[in-house]
Amino acid sequence: MDPLHTQHGLSESEAAAEAQRLLDDWASRPVRHHPTSFRDKTESPAFGTTPPVKQEDHRIVPAWAAGIAVASIGVGAGITGVGCGAWLVLHGLASVTLNSVLMVTLPLVGLAMIVTAIGGAISKARAAITTNVYEAPVTQHTMIDNSSTTRGMFFARTRNTIR
Repeated sequence: MDPLHTQHGLSESEAAAEAQRLLDDWASRPVRHHPTSFRDKTESPAFGTTPPVKQEDHRIVPAWAAGIAVASIGVGAGITGVGCGAWLVLHGLASVTLNSVLMVTLPLVGLAMIVTAIGGAISKARAAITTNVYEAPVTQHTMIDNSSTTRGMFFARTRNTIR
């Protein structure tokens, strides 16, 4: 390829002339300034005689969808809290030794024993003594008729009949 020619077949001087023509054409166009924002500087009245106007409710999201979104955010936050709590508990349990377990549980066990003993003493003290006295002739009829039937070899089935 000839170093004095561009890829489209223009020589260096022709390419420079075309580039200058494009730049001159671009520079000759008028510059248009478009505002990108607008600020209304008129003062709003402090009070007026115009009655309030009902504003139509044009929500983009239906109420049920907003409720589901709020509920899902709440559930996500709750689950995050539960996860953080579980992490803290498991992190604490990972550093547990036998001495720390005994130091925490022995006072609780002693307190539980004292409370149980006090509760048992109160229960015995408050227990009512009931004596039932029956004054009538008593007759007792007992008739036992046992019959048993077993059938089967590997999966045996037994039927008991008590009368």
